[in-house]
Amino acid sequence: MQVAIVEDDPIIAKAVSAAVTDAGHDCRWIADGAAAERDTSLIASDLIILDLMLPGTDGLSVLKSARSRGVRTPVIVLTARGLVAEKLRAFEAGADDYMVKPFEMDELLARIEAVHRRTADKPALTLAVSGLHLSLANRRASLDDRIIDLTPTEFNILELLMRFHGQVVTRKMLCEHVWGFDWDGPTNVIEVHINRLRGKIDKHREVSMIRTIRGRGYALTGD
Repeated sequence: MQVAIVEDDPIIAKAVSAAVTDAGHDCRWIADGAAAERDTSLIASDLIILDLMLPGTDGLSVLKSARSRGVRTPVIVLTARGLVAEKLRAFEAGADDYMVKPFEMDELLARIEAVHRRTADKPALTLAVSGLHLSLANRRASLDDRIIDLTPTEFNILELLMRFHGQVVTRKMLCEHVWGFDWDGPTNVIEVHINRLRGKIDKHREVSMIRTIRGRGYALTGD
């Protein structure tokens, strides 16, 4: 299981990471909220452990943003905030569980397993924008009820664009999500795949759904 730990306290983050790794899972540590909002690894994670008191962007905003983009990865909030009202706000925003610091590591590990079991059998999400549908269960794309034949790379690019619908997806984000490496200079690889993708989803459209944002990246438009 891939676990993302969003926590600004390095002592807590390292302790949780070590315990989760010892339990047989892979971990990724993200130290602030703004970075978490941009980090595409959250999409690929099987579970997120999220602090609320984060620099940059607070954890509740990170959670709301992820859920608004269709990210259904289960989230365990791990925070020093213990008021009932704060717990309710987190659950309303989409948290699956809530633990208050200080905490017992064994209990956290037990909750990780329980939340994973509880959410593992939920049906996969279908993303939808302007007649364009993407089923994450069978990796199938359709436009106005017609199946679109996408390569695995094209599917992954379209998934990221749809999750960040209406927002700029940078080349760096695409490289990390699709190819797993940092973009460090000009390349036409992304442009080639984007152009092929446009050719498949923009048939019978006067304006492309995928806008090029010069110097920044791409954005998927539509309702």
